[in-house]
Amino acid sequence: MYYHEKKSIVNILSTLLIYGIYYWTVQKEYDLMAMNADEELQFWGKTMLLSIPIAIAGKIIIHIIFSITHRLVMKEEQPRFEDERDRLIALKSTRNSFIFFGMGFFCALGAIALGWPLQTMFVIMIIAGVLSDIFDNLSQVYFHQKGI
Repeated sequence: MYYHEKKSIVNILSTLLIYGIYYWTVQKEYDLMAMNADEELQFWGKTMLLSIPIAIAGKIIIHIIFSITHRLVMKEEQPRFEDERDRLIALKSTRNSFIFFGMGFFCALGAIALGWPLQTMFVIMIIAGVLSDIFDNLSQVYFHQKGI
């Protein structure tokens, strides 16, 4: 298995771990609060904004640990260059991710148009973001194994 494939799998697992723990704690906090519509918008806005630095910091830490353990266990270094194939794979994977997130965004808007609760829109957008990140990494693994 290539280094890029291993890195993508670690990224998938880290995404599931970080967002799973974060949103589990957020949901517990949400269930304990009684809010009106304005407070609920503020709560979900803070939740989504806070998730970004938490995810970035968590992924940086996990990737540092991955790089160190990969170096020690496999006795090989991280590739220092990126060729045209790697760039093409990254572009195609990002395209797939954006398409997936766009569909989730329109589903979230559809939920509001159908009169569903406001929380539903935010949950759909969060899930779409997490799944688009996972879909991006799965696409990278697929394109690396399939070849372009």
